[in-house]
Amino acid sequence: MPSVRDLLARSTVVLREPRPGDIGWVVHRHGVLYNLEYGWDWTFEALVAKVAAEFVDTFEPSRDYCRIAEVDNRVVGSAFVVRTDVPDVAKLRLVYVEPGTRGAGLGRRLVEDCLAFARGAGYRRMTLWTNDPLIAARGLYQRLGFAMTASQPVIAFGYKMMSETWERDL
Repeated sequence: MPSVRDLLARSTVVLREPRPGDIGWVVHRHGVLYNLEYGWDWTFEALVAKVAAEFVDTFEPSRDYCRIAEVDNRVVGSAFVVRTDVPDVAKLRLVYVEPGTRGAGLGRRLVEDCLAFARGAGYRRMTLWTNDPLIAARGLYQRLGFAMTASQPVIAFGYKMMSETWERDL
């Protein structure tokens, strides 16, 4: 049976700008996948919807960025860069990769693309928020030079967990 890497090597992988329907799809897939994989409730999907709506409502092409990952014309992931209240600090948001395409470097490619955009946009630092159950994502962030700068216990999305802030210089 071919590996995910083998399948993706024979497929067309594209990182592109969002099109109509993509933002809703990102919200939907976050809600579905995080429920299936972590048991998180519908309040997580609501948070993702809020983040996505704010991105659209305040979008500035020179400072904000979204990449939708496609494999053979099928949406399989996303990553966003958004402005913060600190002018030279960007925030990485809404990173996800569909389960069937994980393990072939697509998450890394999405995050690296966002880092490159942030550097080109003049940001000097990038931050992100995550939670301790997201072990694979946390490992990716660490491999890409992010370090945890804050952690606190929370009850969110129906569970007790650790809320984490990670940062890196660009």
